[in-house]
Amino acid sequence: MAADRLGGDRVVGPRSVLPNAATARVTPLELFFDLVFVYALTQVTAMLAREISAVGFARGLVVLGLVWWCWVGYSWLGNVAQADEGLLRLAFFLVMMAMFVMAITIPETFVDLPGGLDGPLVFVACYLVVHLVHLGLFWVAASDDAGLRRQILLFAPTVLVAGALLAAGALLGPPWQLLLWSGALAVDLGGTMAAGASGWRLPSPGHFSERHGLIVIIALGESIVAIGVGVTALPVSWPIVVASMIGIALAAGLWWLYFDVIALVAERALASTEGTARARLARDAFTYLHLPMVAGIVVAALGLKKTLEYVGGSEGHAWTDSLTGLAGWALPIGIGLFVLAQVAFRLRIGKPASLSCVVAVAALGALGILGQEVSVLVALGLVFAVVAVLVAYETITHAEAREQLRHQHHTSQPAG
Repeated sequence: MAADRLGGDRVVGPRSVLPNAATARVTPLELFFDLVFVYALTQVTAMLAREISAVGFARGLVVLGLVWWCWVGYSWLGNVAQADEGLLRLAFFLVMMAMFVMAITIPETFVDLPGGLDGPLVFVACYLVVHLVHLGLFWVAASDDAGLRRQILLFAPTVLVAGALLAAGALLGPPWQLLLWSGALAVDLGGTMAAGASGWRLPSPGHFSERHGLIVIIALGESIVAIGVGVTALPVSWPIVVASMIGIALAAGLWWLYFDVIALVAERALASTEGTARARLARDAFTYLHLPMVAGIVVAALGLKKTLEYVGGSEGHAWTDSLTGLAGWALPIGIGLFVLAQVAFRLRIGKPASLSCVVAVAALGALGILGQEVSVLVALGLVFAVVAVLVAYETITHAEAREQLRHQHHTSQPAG
């Protein structure tokens, strides 16, 4: 049987794993795979809502980081080899099962419910299955690529060390669990950076950029779900209608900030590099910096959920009440984290930081304080006003460059 190719003359191996072309785009199977991540985000938001405290936030964000690191590995794998062909198709289905069980256990990661399996240990077991399958598939896809296989060997210890820390934390329980699980996430993040990027391959920058853009949309979808969940059991009222419309407009503003220009610029920046430089840029700008973007949206979703509950009259509250404490900070903090991550994202792809974004983050910080004193509906409106002004300013001040970039992007797309 003729050997397959993965760019140039590099042989991939048997046709059980097929290489991706430079023009590859996201496959339907990868979109299907991401549905499990949607559920995981929903579970993290629910987890945060059950314990709105510093410890609760820390637990939720650590779990989000661990789930994210499971997902990003398959964004790299799907760029190297075709996810919907041969061995990878079956493996993706297997990993979906493991990730779904992992998502089911998220509510029990730190507070195990009696009468069933040990929730934290089930989470850890699924984490290891997802990562070990990923390493095995990457090894097969690498075939005779010595550089990629060397990179996999450098990366593998991070999975084993992080898995050991997670298992230890699950067995010891609180208060050690949060510390050990935070250490596991630090090993995932830091170990990947320490292993370098010289051996990783990224043949299709368009696929990689699109993959992460779709994850941003998925996260925004979770914020929209949170709006509905907040008022599901409540009678519709004018305050609910107004707050829901503002919430959707706020999500649309975040979509605009990411997709209107910067996502296109990032894809071009990735395409303009090659080899190690491309792998390093992809790792930093997408694998790392999209995590705080997604985390910001998840925290904002929590804020929207609590806001809609207050506006709808849940538990005796009214739209005139103030949403105080960490719950009142969730929306401005989440939006601010998203905008700050975008600033870092711009810098990493070689674009100057936007002063307007920095001003917006400062304004959101001030609204975190002011929001403790004004009605919850007014606080929501003020947060939206900051995002709306930022979107308008960015669109107007960069109108010419924006129009040129978007026109070039659309005309460069293949017809049909």
